Amino acid sequence: MSRRSGILEFAVLGLLREAPMHGYELRKRLNTSLGVFRAFSYGTLYPCLKTLVANGWLIEEPGSAPEDTLAASLAGRRTKIVYRLTPEGKDHFEELLSHTGPDSWEDEHFAARFAFFGQTEREVRMRVLEGRRSRLEERLEKMRASLARTRERLDDYTLELQRHGMESVEREVRWLNELIESERAGRDRRSGPGTAAPHDNDSGETGGLPRHGGSTRPDPSDDTTT
Repeated sequence: MSRRSGILEFAVLGLLREAPMHGYELRKRLNTSLGVFRAFSYGTLYPCLKTLVANGWLIEEPGSAPEDTLAASLAGRRTKIVYRLTPEGKDHFEELLSHTGPDSWEDEHFAARFAFFGQTEREVRMRVLEGRRSRLEERLEKMRASLARTRERLDDYTLELQRHGMESVEREVRWLNELIESERAGRDRRSGPGTAAPHDNDSGETGGLPRHGGSTRPDPSDDTTT
């Protein structure tokens, strides 16, 4: 499994843990709630869904009442498929939530992991946040060393671009420091600015999710069965 497909499977399982959805709903949630998936297509999502079904982690169900399904069939229309998480799928997702290896600190995977912090135990959240901070501090040190070596050979615009990159990393490190301090203090982030209502996890601990703006126009395609 590639790193990219692994992140997508993780996100799909996490969203379906909240509620069953059909493919269009899933794609919309992935696009609007998880920025890392803004550019992906149905051609990426559906193979992922089929794999999760084959593994027994999801089941497919008709998305409408039986009489509506019959009417759609008689009219030549195709019916929507709803994807539901199985108990095995829930167990698998909870196992993935407990993983805190280096992959969870990388850019794309960290964004997906953070989006589901409300379902993650506090101890795991701390390990992921501290790992991410350590990774960014290493990156920042390398950027500063590179800039010091090449400063005299760079034009003003390239220098400004490198400074902008360093400032972005420094901002994220400060943000992570604030999150880690909050976690250590045991503060509930539900009422903090820029956070949405969290999901209670099985341990009784909670975590805040960032609000994500943006809207999507209805997609002319729909997830259907032939």
